Amino acid sequence: MTQPLLPPSYDSETPLPVKIPQKHQEDLGPVSDTSPESWRYDPQRINNYYKKRPLQILGRLFNIVFNFGLFMLGLSWDKFLGNSPKNSKKRAIQLREILTKLGPTYIKIGQALSTRPDLVPPLYLEELTTLQDQLPSFSNEVAFQFIEEELGDIPTEIFAEISDQPLAAASLGQVYKARLKTGEKVAVKVQRPDLMRRITLDIFIMRNLAGWAKKQFTKIRSDLVAIIDEFSGRIFEEMNYSQEGKNAEKFAELYGYIKEIYVPKIYWQYTGRRVLTMEWIEGTKLTRIKEIESKGINATRIVEIGVECSLRQLLENGFFHADPHPGNLLAMNDGKLAYLDFGMMSYIKPHQRYGLIEAIVHLVNRDFEALAHDYVQLEFLTPDTDLTPIIPALSDVFGNALGSSVAELNFKKITDQMSEMMYEFPFQVPAYYALIIRSMVTLEGIALGIDPNFKVLSKAYPYVAKRLLTDPSLELRNSLKALLFKDGSFRWNRLENLLKNAKNSRDYNIEKVLNQAIEFIFSDRGIFIRENLINEIIQAIDLFGRKTWHDFSSKVLKQVGFHSQVKPPELNENSESFKHLQNIWTILQTTQGFDPLSLLPLIPQLLTKDETKDMGQKIAEGLVQKVAARLIRNILLESENSEQNHENISNIHNVVKLEKNPLAKAAFR
Repeated sequence: MTQPLLPPSYDSETPLPVKIPQKHQEDLGPVSDTSPESWRYDPQRINNYYKKRPLQILGRLFNIVFNFGLFMLGLSWDKFLGNSPKNSKKRAIQLREILTKLGPTYIKIGQALSTRPDLVPPLYLEELTTLQDQLPSFSNEVAFQFIEEELGDIPTEIFAEISDQPLAAASLGQVYKARLKTGEKVAVKVQRPDLMRRITLDIFIMRNLAGWAKKQFTKIRSDLVAIIDEFSGRIFEEMNYSQEGKNAEKFAELYGYIKEIYVPKIYWQYTGRRVLTMEWIEGTKLTRIKEIESKGINATRIVEIGVECSLRQLLENGFFHADPHPGNLLAMNDGKLAYLDFGMMSYIKPHQRYGLIEAIVHLVNRDFEALAHDYVQLEFLTPDTDLTPIIPALSDVFGNALGSSVAELNFKKITDQMSEMMYEFPFQVPAYYALIIRSMVTLEGIALGIDPNFKVLSKAYPYVAKRLLTDPSLELRNSLKALLFKDGSFRWNRLENLLKNAKNSRDYNIEKVLNQAIEFIFSDRGIFIRENLINEIIQAIDLFGRKTWHDFSSKVLKQVGFHSQVKPPELNENSESFKHLQNIWTILQTTQGFDPLSLLPLIPQLLTKDETKDMGQKIAEGLVQKVAARLIRNILLESENSEQNHENISNIHNVVKLEKNPLAKAAFR
């Protein structure tokens, strides 16, 4: 038996070892050798290879056009004869067979469509679902030959037992169930033959068609070639099973702490470029809803776990699964969600992650001016783009689409609404975002298949709110400041909304939030908050004092027989800030982990801070200024209403003369 090809501590920068096939010679297409560097995606090398092979290109193009042409002709003929409903099943099978016949690239297109019940009719959906893991298999002879070439011995010598036939076949390979000599049950994935040539030929055709379309149709502003290059780079990694094993371990390292997520173990001594051996997982595909729920598992909850994990992938670490179709996700019997396939992974940079968080927050809060700037940061718009006409357009498009609640908007509708603006304004979809769209739209499609009312955004926002409140990064601190403060006023309703949503996030730590808030408020960066707090406190104390004095004096006058004073309108209700504080306190009380007593130790610490003393002094000065200003205003009013003032003074003197009434004496002393 061979030594391990990749130890667990394998360095990601080290070239991956690739063995030279001995018995089964593959047509490697533009890959002329088996050195590690040759297996990295190189569009120029692919271009140079196929430019010299026009017959291969023409043959493939004819095959694609002929098959889809026959399919479209059949649909038209059914419609003409009125047989469309009767022949729907037949056409669905025909489409599935065409995609299967055209190979891995088109199978992946079919897999993506199989997760969209909102786009694809049920009969077609049923057929396309089989593309996830029920494709035609290739011969055992070839598969076992690959195992021998990669692992150095025949399968019966390597494994204690291995299934006679593959249990599942997917776009790039097929899976056998086996048992190691040490007793562990494993899944052995073996790559399809002739894969490199077929994939690279399709890449060459799509890439050149994209370049042609870009030149012919000026309204297409997105860099289609860059998007195809991004997708193709991931496909190349997916064709290297050693890379997939490394991806699985990185995924487990980053997201394995989520207790409902499970990542199978990789057995490196039984893994090579074309063979991957991993822990065997018992579970149910997410599309088999009744089977999942018959085991006492909440299918919707499983999808929510997937959404949460995807958010952490996209917004927390940036390393994300770009192909989460149902064949790659299993509901385990203990309620965990298992990820199986780690071939197509991608990475989103930190500034892009922060940009996505900010865009979601601004969309939810309908801050379309800030959203326009987010699109610049996310590279949908260039920095020199004039945003003046774009801001009202965003307001019109999203304002109408959102309706009364942002939570009702799904991810596909967001992308659909965006596409309406692409032609009118200079938007372009950056290459990195294409895989994000594919990932999220696919996951949402799975969710809609389980619950037609599932809304990804409503499930995502609690996590986004938590990140905004707890992430110490400068980008999100600035975003929080911009969200809560505008034109010198504090937007309490937005803080309420954040706290209300964040408390529903799984690992939301309210104590951490409060500590971070206090630390930030009393830091140099929190000067703007302290100044606004001072103003709010002055307003609240002044209003409370005036209201208290009015109530007290009115009560005294009533007791001595005089009519109570008419309460000024501004004293009739609590201030808006006071209402919001009451609401926030209610939210905090219902937040898991919040303990009011935990705030008591903070009070002495805050009172000894220089910033607190400075705030106290400014509050006192502000109150004195308010009292003085009110006094001056009253004197001026008295001069204008002298007759009324004399009457009021006479009434006051009469009250003071009532020496038998100690309450009155005390009130006017």
